[in-house]
Amino acid sequence: MSPPPECWAVALAHLPAVGPARLRALLGSVDTPADWERVWTDVRLGRVATRCIVHPPSSGAESIRTRWREAASTIDAEARWQAHVDAGLTVLVHGRADYPAALVDDDDPPPIVFVRGDPDALTGPRVAIVGTRRASRYGIDVARALGADLARAGVVVVSGLALGIDGAAHSGVLEAEGAPPVAVVGSGLDRVYPRANRALWSQVAERGAVLAEYPLGVPAAAWQFPARNRIIAALSDVVVVVESQITGGALGTAVEAARRGRTVFAVPGPVTAPSSAGTNQLLHDGCPPARDATDVLVALGMSETSVRADAERRPSPQGDAARVLQSLPWHAVPVEDIVVDTGLSLGAVALALDALDVDGWIVQRAGWVERMAR
Repeated sequence: MSPPPECWAVALAHLPAVGPARLRALLGSVDTPADWERVWTDVRLGRVATRCIVHPPSSGAESIRTRWREAASTIDAEARWQAHVDAGLTVLVHGRADYPAALVDDDDPPPIVFVRGDPDALTGPRVAIVGTRRASRYGIDVARALGADLARAGVVVVSGLALGIDGAAHSGVLEAEGAPPVAVVGSGLDRVYPRANRALWSQVAERGAVLAEYPLGVPAAAWQFPARNRIIAALSDVVVVVESQITGGALGTAVEAARRGRTVFAVPGPVTAPSSAGTNQLLHDGCPPARDATDVLVALGMSETSVRADAERRPSPQGDAARVLQSLPWHAVPVEDIVVDTGLSLGAVALALDALDVDGWIVQRAGWVERMAR
């Protein structure tokens, strides 16, 4: 039985120096998907039209043709296709009926989307939660709470499966057992990056879907993450930046979202914290604040479902514990500072901190204390 047209699209995606623009040009150079095999044949024979090479200008076209012809001679297109089938991946090509509706009309759509998990996880309202890899405990707690609350309200949470804020948001979604999580990654779906999130990748794929625009075998590379971020922005109805330095990938996602007319929220953070410098700048520039999931649900036009119930399950601190909690900023401080700020004795502060720790209001590490958002 002849392989499907997607077989040849996957083969073309394996060529060197093929980014989204060149792959779109190659696939769009013929009238129907049934002709993609002919495009592959042209590549193998070194006769690809210059218009399909697009970058660099035509002066470098012959060099690209030669590279593609040499690479194609080593690629078994049908074997590569079978590898994706055996891996259980769904391959969605732009222009085909099953391609994600949210990306169809985007001005920079991925030519191919590889999916591990359920492609139907992309249906329904979608919110991206993004932020720095070097997140504070405050940021981790906020991202996890937002992910959980939005998932319970039926919102699909989209993120990049990175360390820090991204991973925390999806951890919250998985804990909530609500709407499925969706992740977009910057490598082939067999190249887990970062490796520390391997278990999270598997859990997101099992409960929802992990997407990539790169075929199997493609490792993570620095330039691929900004490309990934445009897909996160395009998939999402709303983007929430939880924590970000003054520069970084999360702000790039915010720019891509704003360019597409999406609402971008920012979570306020301490003005002294570098991890909140970017989000506070977004607030200064006019982005609305995300205080909790209700703010985001209102932007989506959804009912203001009560999403604060979990936070209210913690017993309200009383007496010295309430006094200590009120004195704590949203960043780690030494116990000695709490003693000075409250005027309480060291023993009274220690007892209060123990009570707050048990009830989930703070965490203590080696003489330092940090508030927990949830």
